[in-house]
Amino acid sequence: QVCCRLARTYLRRPAVVYIGSIGKPVERVEQIVHIVGENDKRRKLMEYLSKGVDPPIIIFVNQKKGADVLAKGLEKLGYNACTLHGGKGQEQREYALASLKSGAKDILVATDVAGRGIDIKDVSMVINYDMAKTIEDYTHRIGRTGRAGKTGIAVSFCTNDDSALFYDLKQMLLSSPVSSCPPELMNHSECQNKPNQPKRRRDEMIFA
Repeated sequence: QVCCRLARTYLRRPAVVYIGSIGKPVERVEQIVHIVGENDKRRKLMEYLSKGVDPPIIIFVNQKKGADVLAKGLEKLGYNACTLHGGKGQEQREYALASLKSGAKDILVATDVAGRGIDIKDVSMVINYDMAKTIEDYTHRIGRTGRAGKTGIAVSFCTNDDSALFYDLKQMLLSSPVSSCPPELMNHSECQNKPNQPKRRRDEMIFA
């Protein structure tokens, strides 16, 4: 959007070329959503990692400290993990990416620093350990997998604190040909109306 505004300021009749679907995840990404409690995330994460998912894997969290803590915990359990977040210097970021790309590290624990513009080849799975704050950030995160004609899996651990995104998340799942919406999300009260619209009364929902 910023680039478009700049183009209109300095250019006459600029052309805008979009690659793929605007604001939509690629159709090759299977989106899996779990509604969990905050204390259940670590156990759920280990369930997926214990299945022997092929690396590289990207795990997204929302805080720099959370990234470091989670990566250290994974290292103690025998996983080869590294971190990427805003608290890292440029040299440290490049080293983390190089380690993942070379196969020296299997898991990248990152904040949204890695959600946009970073191309890591053959990412098999993206895990939103912490759900993104906006549906746009969610879209960019899961777009790290399923690239270059390959399939990918995006797993998200949502809590009730993420309910502001539930309606849009449900719409994305329903529009995906390779994903399904879990009943706990489909039937969640926050999914029955668009955000900022008045909620329908229960009797209206029954007789609609």
